[in-house]
Amino acid sequence: MKKSSTIFLQVVIVLISIVALFVMIRFPLTEGRAVNLDLFSIYSDPFIIYGYIAFIAFFIVLYQAFKLLGYIGQNKVFSLNSVKALRTIKYCAIILSILIVMAMLYIMMSHGDDDAAGAIAMGIVATFISVVIATAAAVFERTLQNAVDIKSENDLTV
Repeated sequence: MKKSSTIFLQVVIVLISIVALFVMIRFPLTEGRAVNLDLFSIYSDPFIIYGYIAFIAFFIVLYQAFKLLGYIGQNKVFSLNSVKALRTIKYCAIILSILIVMAMLYIMMSHGDDDAAGAIAMGIVATFISVVIATAAAVFERTLQNAVDIKSENDLTV
């Protein structure tokens, strides 16, 4: 992969993280029930705090993807650091999907008679995306681990 391609993808990851951070800060202020609340009441809402905790896993995934692209740019893709980055991405994606499912269950239980179909649909899509990312990271991790093992065996025989 060319150096310019990895730099472009790293810039995209940085832009995604900036947009996500902006949404995390701005969205609670514009939410329907928080319009008339003060800042402390808005950001002390348990569901908002839960969302911020869930975003920790999201930002860890972005950071590990950024590091992985750095290893690719340095031609160190067949290293244990790359395998560790993919393993971290896999675990964080699994954790994120579990947290999203838990949030959907909370929404379904707390809304009772209200129709929470939009939130549930967004949760299903986000969970599906997290599961796909975890699966892809697991496949890449296994493939890369096999390549690292083969490379280390070849280095020992030479």
